[in-house]
This record gives sequence, structure tokens and C-alpha cells, in this order.
Amino acid sequence: MVTNTSVAMNNDTIVAIATPHGVGGIAVLRISGPRALEICLSHLSVESLAPHRATYCHFLDAEGQFVDDGIAIFYPSRHSYTGEETVELSCHGSRYTQQALLESLLQSGARMAEAGEFTLRAFLGGRMNLSQAEAVADLIDAVTPAQHRLAVSQLRGGYAERLKELRQQLLDITSLLELELDFSQEDVEFAERHEIRRLIATLDSQITSLLDSFAAGNALKNGIPVAIVGLPNAGKSSLLNALLSDDRAIVSPQAGTTRDTIEELLTIDGITFRIIDTAGLREGADSVEAEGVARSLRAVQQAQLVLYVHDNTQPFVKPAIPLDNKTVLFVGNKADLSAVARDGWIMISARQRSGIEALRRAMVAAVEPLMKADNDVMLCNVRHRDAMLRVKQALKAADEGIATLMPSDLVAVDLRDALYHLGTITGDVTSDDVLGNIFSRFCIGK
Repeated sequence: MVTNTSVAMNNDTIVAIATPHGVGGIAVLRISGPRALEICLSHLSVESLAPHRATYCHFLDAEGQFVDDGIAIFYPSRHSYTGEETVELSCHGSRYTQQALLESLLQSGARMAEAGEFTLRAFLGGRMNLSQAEAVADLIDAVTPAQHRLAVSQLRGGYAERLKELRQQLLDITSLLELELDFSQEDVEFAERHEIRRLIATLDSQITSLLDSFAAGNALKNGIPVAIVGLPNAGKSSLLNALLSDDRAIVSPQAGTTRDTIEELLTIDGITFRIIDTAGLREGADSVEAEGVARSLRAVQQAQLVLYVHDNTQPFVKPAIPLDNKTVLFVGNKADLSAVARDGWIMISARQRSGIEALRRAMVAAVEPLMKADNDVMLCNVRHRDAMLRVKQALKAADEGIATLMPSDLVAVDLRDALYHLGTITGDVTSDDVLGNIFSRFCIGK
């Protein structure tokens, strides 16, 4: 149940420019609400609009003066994005034309839409659940094929169905105990306790599977974290610059130049990498550099791919950092100054920018398993991850309660708690604060 009643009861007709600000070939104004058609017709040269058909007409201002020629499309409430009457006006993209039409619609009774309000109304109107609404924002923000595929699968794929199934399973378990409470005086059990524990274990296993997919999902959504690490003067910053084809980091022969992590985005073959250049790993550094080393270690912990850079003119020293369970590519830099070949290594010269293309290909190959993950049921949202952790915690409490012969009403409290947290993902349970935080990241007009 949506608790955001202040928004749900709002019957205003809203309007916004749905295309990006600036001058373009065309601009689209979107108006939605109970008076959308009425308000638009008062500024069109036609008396009616056929549903789902593009109608060519003149656009008029508040005084009935010609503003522009364009196209109007009317969407009845049962077939619109928001679930309300919606009209979209396509005009020429001059700033003046857009603003003149917008002001005319506002003068006739519409109000400016807030960020994400069209999608918020679609959610409140039952056109989509909350996780799908969030996927709309991800789809708008997608800049790579991988991000686009993930957003589309979250919007239309099996993720929403999986959440629905989980909620139904949890609801079934909770209902059994709730039913017992209604017949508490008869001392009736509607389900064996070992059967309830089995159902909880099954549900917990499915949630664990979703939680395990978060690392991959979050990486696809926000970029795969890649840490460039190695000893001082190995050429880490030079490698960053070579990968980016830009002098992003300061390069100096003096050891310890990099005191902090530097992060940049790099897209290779449609895959976004978050490249993190780190401070050189060494002991005995001053306090500032020591903090840089500590941050380097944290970057390695968070990275899904590590590029360990070694100065190929120097003897190899085993990395004094934990690389277990990490995908590591060993990079031999300064190959132009040394003929030493190392099996399984990628030999480069960051200064001459040779071998960089081979490294790029190796990076893509290293994350290929991630790209083949089942995007339909992948957890990629931090808010969802946190809610799932709370569901798992509540299920554990319920299972322990049954194991220790806790009264049914107390076990039911834990199950209802799990149901609540799962509902915060789908929007079956939410609040003004949650909705405001989610939809504030949308653009005006969506």
C-alpha cells in the first residue's frame, strides 16, 4: 500500500518540456492529468484529437495568436504512460517557441511538473512497480550497450517477476501463521514447523542468489571498478594517461607523486570501466603518502579487476597486497627499455603507448563472464540490496524463533518485518521520503 497519500490525492494537471534544454530540430511538451485534453485543445487550431493519432495543427498562445505549427498526439488514460489523460505536443525546437507554449499551458490551468512526476504518477497509478520506475531512470542515464541492456531487462524482464514471486512466497508463509493466531484458542496448527522452516530456507536461498548478483549488477550499472596498483615509479599514472589518451594524471620521476586515488571512466567495446589510479605501494612513506597507500589498498578491495603494473627494468617483487579472489592482469611496463619477456604478462610501454590496445582487449576478455550474467534477475540497485539484507535478517530471526519454539505471534512479527522490507523494493510499502529520494534523480518531463 502506498502511504504517499499527499501525492496520490493530487489531481493537478502537470506539464513540462520533455526534451533536453536548448535549440534543436523539434521539442516535445508533455501534459498529463484530468484536464490535459481540455487545456491543450484551448491552444490548438483543431476542435478534437483522435486517440493515438498524430494531428497536424497550429499552436496558439493565451491570446489566440499563432505560435507555431506542429503535431499533437492524445493518449487516453487507459493507454498512456502515466495512466492519466496525456497529450504530447511536438513543435520546432527554438527556445522562444518552447517557452511560449509552456507559458500558455500554465496560464490555462496546468502547473509545472516536478522532477520525475510523470513516472511517479505512472507508479501511483499502477502502471509499474517501484523497481520498474527506478529502471526508467537507469534507462535514461544509460550511455553504454551494457547499461542499456541491464536497464531494459530490469524494466521489462524477469527481475520484477522474481520480486513478485518472492513476495507471494513470503506472504503465503506469513498467512499460515496469521491464520493460526485467529484460532489460537483452539490450539490449531495449519502448517508443520519443519515445513515452514523449509519454506524459509528456500526463500532465503533465492534472496542470497540475488544478493550474490549485486557485485556484477552494480558494476554493469555504474562501471566495473579497475584498480591500477604497483610499486612507486612503475608507471601507473602513465598507464592511466595512455588508457585515456589524455594527460589526466601528473607523471614525475620522483617516487610518491600520486598521493591519492584518481578515478576516471573509460568505455571499451561498450563496457564502462571505472579506472582508479592509486598511490605506489611501499613502506616507510610519510604520513600523507601512507594515507595514499591505505586508500590504494581499499581500492583493491573494491575492485573487480586489478592491473598490477611492474617496471620491467627491475627485478619482480611479489605484490605485498591481498589479490586473492581478484581478477588480476600483470602489466610489464617500460618494455621499450627491457627485452625481458614474462609469460602471461601484457608487455607495454606507457610512455610510447605501445601494447595499450592489447591491454584493452585483455580487460574486455577478463570481464566477459560478467557481461554474460543473467541480467533479468540481477540486483543492481544499492537501495534494493540494503532492503534484501534486511529481509534476510528478518527471515533468519523467524527461523531461529521456530527452532527455539518461540510463540507463533512473535515469529509472525519477524515474517511481517521481512514482508515489509521486500515491499519497500516493489513499492507495496513506501513513504514520502523514499519516493522523494528516488524520483528526485529523474529529469523534468519524465
